[in-house]
Amino acid sequence: MEGGLIVLAAALLLFLSPDVQGTAHLSFSNNTQVNITRDGCGVSKLCMETPNNCDPSGNSPCLFVSAVSSVPVPPNGVDLSVELSGESAGYIAVGVTANASEGTSMLFICAQNSSDNGTFFFRTMERNNNDDMLTPIEMRVKEIRGMVNGNMIKCEFTFPNVNASNTRSSEDTTFSVLLGNGSFDGSALGAFNLLLKSRLLDLTKPNSNVSSTAAPISNTTMPSITTMPNNSGALQPHAVLLLLSVLTLSVLLRV
Repeated sequence: MEGGLIVLAAALLLFLSPDVQGTAHLSFSNNTQVNITRDGCGVSKLCMETPNNCDPSGNSPCLFVSAVSSVPVPPNGVDLSVELSGESAGYIAVGVTANASEGTSMLFICAQNSSDNGTFFFRTMERNNNDDMLTPIEMRVKEIRGMVNGNMIKCEFTFPNVNASNTRSSEDTTFSVLLGNGSFDGSALGAFNLLLKSRLLDLTKPNSNVSSTAAPISNTTMPSITTMPNNSGALQPHAVLLLLSVLTLSVLLRV
């Protein structure tokens, strides 16, 4: 009996340990290289960042996410290849939700365990959009790779079969995207600190969050000119000439 309890306790510790890689719904890539840049933003990949237009490959603080979509395959949706980069002593996260004001969000968390020499680990969580509570959820994620350098966390992963089937049609890939961070105390993830929330975006379109600017309107029609009547009381030239003619005629008749 005592031996069985020891085995059970060891199994629980393995399950709860934040830096253990490889639960059933997560698969890690053999390639550990992570290189995240702005190249292709708005053209081949959808990008979001805070501060606006910051560069994840630069030296300034930048919380950045990009997503590249596969070709939609109804009714399974699309596969999203995601890049996430930012600074945190705990974790950075990207989330997707069909309704950011209510319901829940799916969070993908890239984190470091500072109590274990900054070991990288990955988690999937469900966030209650009303009270920010985080609950573990098993969402299938594959090709996960990540790196930690000081407080800089970078990771890449693929989220397969993305759709909004819970609320809309199974071919709908329109979501609000969330970006944020949080703490980790060595055993539990802290509350999600929301830093950026998008409007509803079609994740299959790289320019979905690029603001469109209306083209200038070219008007080649000459504007019409309206002559307003002169109400100032001043005599017009033709009136002056007429008055002079009358005065001249009057003088001649008196001679």
